[in-house]
Amino acid sequence: MPDFVTLRLTWEPRMLSILRIMVGLLFMEHGLAKVLGFPLQPNHAPYALLTLNPGLQGMLELVGGLLLALGLFTRTVAFVLAGDMAVAYFMAHAPRGFFPLLNGGELAIVYCFIFLYFWAAGGGEWSLDRLRAPASASAVSPSRA
Repeated sequence: MPDFVTLRLTWEPRMLSILRIMVGLLFMEHGLAKVLGFPLQPNHAPYALLTLNPGLQGMLELVGGLLLALGLFTRTVAFVLAGDMAVAYFMAHAPRGFFPLLNGGELAIVYCFIFLYFWAAGGGEWSLDRLRAPASASAVSPSRA
């Protein structure tokens, strides 16, 4: 039976990839709802390209979520999306009150800090970034792709 350290070292980069894929797909769902109206939300606003929300925000969520799910340009996309979520929190949620639970901003905060983690950690073992990396960089540190 393998010891816990071996198990952890084997699965750590894989779990990072699984987390990245799931967060990317969930974030992309927000963009799909804003841009394409799927899944239809009760408070759906028609898509208008030259607006901040749903225009720019919807495209960032749709394209950024897709790129994260694929693990392509993970660090750059994650950094942009972390800033996007910070701005979203302070523009839309913070004016409603101090506590995130009461102002509805807890998901924006969670996304912001998960994206900061992806910016620091990279895409993980199962990412297109890893395939794009030079052979020497991926051999030295497979989880840093």
